[in-house]
Amino acid sequence: MPSRLRLPGTQRRPRRVAMLSVHTSPLHQPGTGDAGGMNVYIVELAKRLAAIDIEVEIFTRSTTGALEPAVELAPGVLVRHVDAGPYEGLAKEELPAQLCAFTHGVHQAWAGHRPGHYDLVHTHYWLSGHVGWLASQRWGVPLVHAMHTMAKVKNAALAAGDTPEPAARVIGETQVVRAADRLVANTSGEAAELMQHYEADPDKVAVVHPGVNLDVFRPDPGGIAAGRAAARARLGLPQDALIPLFAGRIQPLKAPDVLLRAVAVLLDQDPSLRTRLVVPVVGGPSGSGLARPEELQKLAARLGITDVVRFRPPVAQEQLADWYRAASVLVMPSYNESFGLVAVEAQASGTPVVAAAVGGLPVAVRDGVSGFLVEGHEPADYARALRRFADDPGLSGRMGAAAARHAGSFGWDTAAAATAEVYTSAMHERRRLRSLHG
Repeated sequence: MPSRLRLPGTQRRPRRVAMLSVHTSPLHQPGTGDAGGMNVYIVELAKRLAAIDIEVEIFTRSTTGALEPAVELAPGVLVRHVDAGPYEGLAKEELPAQLCAFTHGVHQAWAGHRPGHYDLVHTHYWLSGHVGWLASQRWGVPLVHAMHTMAKVKNAALAAGDTPEPAARVIGETQVVRAADRLVANTSGEAAELMQHYEADPDKVAVVHPGVNLDVFRPDPGGIAAGRAAARARLGLPQDALIPLFAGRIQPLKAPDVLLRAVAVLLDQDPSLRTRLVVPVVGGPSGSGLARPEELQKLAARLGITDVVRFRPPVAQEQLADWYRAASVLVMPSYNESFGLVAVEAQASGTPVVAAAVGGLPVAVRDGVSGFLVEGHEPADYARALRRFADDPGLSGRMGAAAARHAGSFGWDTAAAATAEVYTSAMHERRRLRSLHG
């Protein structure tokens, strides 16, 4: 095979990246509204890219007039707020009508710079992909896109009572997949879904595992058992309790109802557990759950378990780490997860995970080592997994130690370095094609 001509400077890393997140701001609190794992992903990736001398400017839609047009998130990371539609009361489903206004705002910011200010566009979620597609063409730079979730995949595994993703999103995603120079997939499974459902070019798909902030999410220096005792004391939780934790957005996709139903099954089987069972649900309504924000509380009442369930609002990462350390096990019965950052955060904190065997969770969780994977969403199956922790009080600590070791391989520095390689490859390929077509 003839070797490719290597042009001077073709392997240069980008100096500055325009990162687009239309529908959710990196400044929003994860766990409520549309803010979740993608917010954490963007914030952490941007910070680590800046640490290796790749500046990042994140464009996001303004949701209040009180925001400054530009806010420094961290050294080398700037958040730019773009006016597009009313500040409040605009659902994610209504945002496609504001993409023209958002695109205008992005181009206004670009027009104030010298040519070549941005070396590359990295978009997150399909709405951002459409804006990035136009920016990429206008600026003559590569488009790197991350789906985060896919309409076809979500619709194939829809939770009861959830709303299917509209055809317009499917069409939009297909267009972005075709337009992108590179597609970043969280796992090899997601890469396969891109190729199967959207006919993505395999040469354009790169697998980069998301990371976890190992400075925040880590076991207590005094050990897992001591850390659990200290975290429970700080959060006002009983020391000898079995604590299965749900953390995340309260919506059908995340299936917190499966945990509550599993707890009801567990108590039916062994009523004596009621005196030492506490089930925290940490998070706020989101997605289709916004239409029925009290549905989960009502379900707990119907199941007769309100005395053991504790609903808590979303919390900052440092306090979330305390909830993870305090828990016996994190329960994640989602219908779909592109990766499952919450599962990795919990494991990094020294807590095992019981999760649905869907999406990226089989990568995030080592079945039988750092937790248990459950096929399907039958509450009885989750109750069976929880019973193992009830019957063997030492299991949580043993698996927690293995979980922390497993999660240690998911650092954001590794993810940022791999992402930078994707950027460099996309830029090199763009220049190579430009030289061929002269």
